[in-house]
Order: sequence, then structure tokens, then C-alpha cells
Amino acid sequence: MPAARPARIPDQRDGAEHPESAVAAGTTVDHLTETYRTHYRSLLGLAALLLDDTASCEDVVQEAFIRVHSARKRVRDPEKTLAYLRQTVVNLSRSALRRRILGLKLLSKPMPDMASAEEGAYDQLERDSLIKAMKGLQRRQREVLVLRYFADMTEAQVAETLGISLGSVKAYGSRGIAALRLAMEAPA
Repeated sequence: MPAARPARIPDQRDGAEHPESAVAAGTTVDHLTETYRTHYRSLLGLAALLLDDTASCEDVVQEAFIRVHSARKRVRDPEKTLAYLRQTVVNLSRSALRRRILGLKLLSKPMPDMASAEEGAYDQLERDSLIKAMKGLQRRQREVLVLRYFADMTEAQVAETLGISLGSVKAYGSRGIAALRLAMEAPA
């Protein structure tokens, strides 16, 4: 009787035994890095519309990249990488605002509201009034308007990013625009 031959244990280098092990599932590091490089400015702009300080915006965008990078195997469709980055930027901006609000509650010292005189000019004044009006909106209205008009996303993309229905996006958007009109037309 011939001796039984032991079963062959597949090696990681052996793509013939398990072809699915040769192709890693999820977004590749190169694709994620290229998406980040290509859309860094737009992601920074998105964070800037939700937050009010440049350093925090840069931190949020970099943290979003790190988080999506570490979870890249869960991003099965590489076409959705940008959507994951945007959603992570929005979520991290929310968290930063929550921490800031908590810090303000704990500290009695308020943060300055006005920009320095060196940053002046007519365009800056208009931008400041828009930002002030945006801050007066409800959180959801502000998020919908920022994503829809400043990040140039469709209503369906906004709904997916925020995890709300398309009807809610439309309702928050129309109410937000109406509130902005009132705020911008009001005398200073």
C-alpha cells in the first residue's frame, strides 16, 4: 500500500491555488492617494464651509484621509472613494464643532467673531456676511447647502453623504435658502 501523500498547504505566493488571494479587495493605496491629491482642495473647502479655522480644516481633511486609508478594504467600489472621503470630512467637522462647543461651555472666554483688519476688502466683507448668515442656519440646513452648492453635489449625493432621504435634502435646502435670503437682506 503506497504511503499517503500529505495535503499540500497553499502558499500566499501561489496564485494558482487561490486566485482570489492575488487580488486584494477594496480600494488600493495608490487610488486612494491619487483621489486625495486630486480632491484635496475641494475637501479642504468643504471643511472650511463647516468649520471656521484653517488649521482645523486641514486637520479634519488629513484625519479623513487617514481613516479612509485604514478602512480602505471596506471601500469595495473605488468609484466611491471620494464619497467616503467627503462623508468622513463632514462627520469629522461635526465632531470638531461638538468638541469646540463643549470647550466653550467649559471655558468662559468667548472666541473672537471678527476677522482681523488685515484681511479686509469688499469681497471679504461679503464673504463674512454670508458666513455669518450660514452660521445662523440650523445645522442640517447648513450641511445640505454646503454640500449642494459649495461642494457641487447632486441632491442624491447629499442624501447619501448625510444619510437622509432625498425629500429631507430638498426640504432642508429650500428652508435654508429662504433663511439665508432673509438674513442677507436684513439691515446690518
